[in-house]
Amino acid sequence: MMMRNKILFSVLGGLISPILMAQNPIVQTCYTTDPAPMVYDGRLYVYTGHDEDKADFFWMQEWRVYSTDDMVNWTDHGSPLAIESFEWADDRAWAAQCVERQGKFYWYVCLHSKFTGAMAIGVAVGDSPVGPFRDAIGKPLCDGSWDYIDPTVYIDDDGRAFLYWGNPNIYYAELNEDMISIKGEVKKLEQTVNSFGAPNPEKRVKGEKYKDIYTEGPWFYKRKDNYYLLYAAGGVPEHIAYSMSKSPVGPWKYMGEIMPLQDTGSFTNHCGVIDYKGNSYFFYHTGKLPGGGGFGRSVAVEQFEYNADGTFPVINATQEGVKPVGSLNPYQRVEAETMAFSEGVKTEPNDRTGIYVSDIHNGDYIKVREVDLGKKGASKLEVSVASALRGGIVEVYADSIGGTLITEIQVPHTGGWEAWKTLETAVKQGEQAVSGTHDLYFCFKGRKGCKLFNFDWWKLVE
Repeated sequence: MMMRNKILFSVLGGLISPILMAQNPIVQTCYTTDPAPMVYDGRLYVYTGHDEDKADFFWMQEWRVYSTDDMVNWTDHGSPLAIESFEWADDRAWAAQCVERQGKFYWYVCLHSKFTGAMAIGVAVGDSPVGPFRDAIGKPLCDGSWDYIDPTVYIDDDGRAFLYWGNPNIYYAELNEDMISIKGEVKKLEQTVNSFGAPNPEKRVKGEKYKDIYTEGPWFYKRKDNYYLLYAAGGVPEHIAYSMSKSPVGPWKYMGEIMPLQDTGSFTNHCGVIDYKGNSYFFYHTGKLPGGGGFGRSVAVEQFEYNADGTFPVINATQEGVKPVGSLNPYQRVEAETMAFSEGVKTEPNDRTGIYVSDIHNGDYIKVREVDLGKKGASKLEVSVASALRGGIVEVYADSIGGTLITEIQVPHTGGWEAWKTLETAVKQGEQAVSGTHDLYFCFKGRKGCKLFNFDWWKLVE
């Protein structure tokens, strides 16, 4: 009982608890996999897969998009691409990557092909980083092999674009400028001990111990004068290793492990690397969400610094994640699905309102980090909510659950789960006003055991 009281006090008494400090995984409203980061117009986007709840295999139906400008608050843009987007496919929406070229966004995916009964690489195109997207060619870009999974693409400084993919073999091809056709032939890399830690699968000697074994999930890019190929390695369970080259097509040199085997809660891993606002970030996935595991994975991120010679340091998975590189302006409309961390809630799409927060029950919460309240603080809070039943209460705390109560607002029955109503309430003024930069916690209260309301957006008024 004494230990229970200590834990309760750490949460409700405003002290910092490990749970409240958590930043990884970066999305808590659903399982996300195979992160592919992209920077566009000052914002960082991460394209992910989606493991279904309670899955017993990689039964993945869609891809999702999240974005940030501060590395801690992530906006959920829903699922602009799914199996149904490709008439030639019928299953397995596995790892993918999106890149921009000349104002168009090309999303390279892998799917099970109706044509061959094997896996295939497809490509979708959109006019925005968050879609809508459509099948660019109406057929696979590459088809006919169970090896054809996990595409990664990079556009070089000279305009040439290269696509890599494969498990357990590594394939590559140069793309034409249109980004939806292949220039020349598909080629298979010759794996050797020097290049990837072990020979090609068919040349490996049973029982022989190699430096490493390329498995799947390549991530291909260039930084300064170096080309990098990162990949899941070692068989199952997987760690992350890498090779380097001075050319986009090799020869490659095996460089060692980046993220060694550790307690990630997942027997697979898949990484993506990007520079953003002067920092370098390493994205990967774990099985650390409640109910997660090998078929319920979640994207996480770590900040790192390259060694002076361009090589990688060892990167370990953390619960804390990365530090903010910006602040959030609460005096403009903030989508409820923009959050740093949450517990209990889900998100849902709507053609009219877009994405909103759903499945809110008593005790659930949303954390928003680095909220700049200004020198004087706010005078009012506005929220857009909907409830088909009895509603509930939104309590807003600064810095911790049970910390400084900024305000609270009663949510009534509004006439339906998408019958949105804008409510407003006063915020603490005068000597009690909260100013400066704080983390805000939106805590939801109501009758236990039932869904309370949906939450679309919020805004503070000066």
